[in-house]
Amino acid sequence: MDVQSILTGLYSEAGRQDPYPYYARLHQLGPVAAVPDRGEHRSVTAVAVGYDAVSRILRDPGFYKQAPPTWRDHEVLRTLQTSMMFVNPPDHTRMRQVFAKTFTPRRLGALEPVVARVVDAQLDRMAEHGAGGVPVDVVADFAHPVPALVMAEFIGIPAQDLDWYRQRVERIDDFLDVAGKTAQRLAAANTAADELRAFYRDLIAHRRRTPGDDLVGALVEALDSGDVGLTEDELISNLVVLFNASFVTTVYLLSNGLPLLLAHPDTAAALPGDDTLAAGCVDEILRMQNPVHFLARAAPDDVDLDGVKVAKDENVLLLIAGANRDPARFPDPDRFDPRRAGPPSLAFGLGLHYCLGAAVSRLEGRLALPRLFARFPGLAVAEQPTYSGSLFLRGIDKLLVTTGG
Repeated sequence: MDVQSILTGLYSEAGRQDPYPYYARLHQLGPVAAVPDRGEHRSVTAVAVGYDAVSRILRDPGFYKQAPPTWRDHEVLRTLQTSMMFVNPPDHTRMRQVFAKTFTPRRLGALEPVVARVVDAQLDRMAEHGAGGVPVDVVADFAHPVPALVMAEFIGIPAQDLDWYRQRVERIDDFLDVAGKTAQRLAAANTAADELRAFYRDLIAHRRRTPGDDLVGALVEALDSGDVGLTEDELISNLVVLFNASFVTTVYLLSNGLPLLLAHPDTAAALPGDDTLAAGCVDEILRMQNPVHFLARAAPDDVDLDGVKVAKDENVLLLIAGANRDPARFPDPDRFDPRRAGPPSLAFGLGLHYCLGAAVSRLEGRLALPRLFARFPGLAVAEQPTYSGSLFLRGIDKLLVTTGG
């Protein structure tokens, strides 16, 4: 099977539901493959699936993120392209420095009791909804509300606004998928971005009147002091993207991890009280079922990537979910092994754009999963999971379980 056929299959409905056989076929072609007849993939010159190739490109500050030519014409694209996740140095460096100063060890340490409190409250809710053996949706009652409530408290979003906020997040995520570039989804994402920007303008104004010890409060104080090189519009763009990235990826870390752990009951039973095993499980879940499946980078010059020629300013598709199952770096890559030795997964990226919220997401996973199995040692899948159908952010949106209570 050639590259074009594999990519076509990967982007199909079957591929979005189970992309891993397609990644395995790409591995058979080598770490990097040219896309000779680009067709619908015309913006992509090559596809990288090898772990070393993908990590090398991510670490290379010369490879850059290419903005869509019409990004100024759409609110959602303007928001994305004025955030640190989508811009290149020096703007990326300037923005990230501001946020890095607020992601302090003290602030992250203060999150641990918040996570524990939120998790325990949601476990109480699961116990109530699952009483008498009634199946409960662990995504709706646990995997979704835990990171939503934690990030809301961390950032400073009122809890009562979360349902409204979630709907707008989903419209932007729908547009970001490879199948999402339709006029209807673009219009919905533009409206969502406009509404979220208005939401944050109001929240910033409120924090100026009533200072708080949350992330927005700290950032507003830094902005108004004149000591940071960040405009209010850039602050809003980054808050929109930061919540989306940190929240959705953690939802899928938890929901994607449950079937893996339930398929390994001895591991699940050993989780409570074993912090090292919990950390290993989070790492292995992120390797095997990482939420973000691909990124793209443009070449700074004419380059040779493992024998594939890529011209200056042409894009390379980085299949990070495929790289995380590279048999050259992860022996028996489809086997779940939380004590696996080897390189770190690429789930949160590498280099300049390494996910700023990675520590928060890992903390939530390390605390939430052991507490879940301590509370419900008889947890069992009641119905096959429903996946998002997205490749950019792939995860389980519905998973019915019985709590065993």
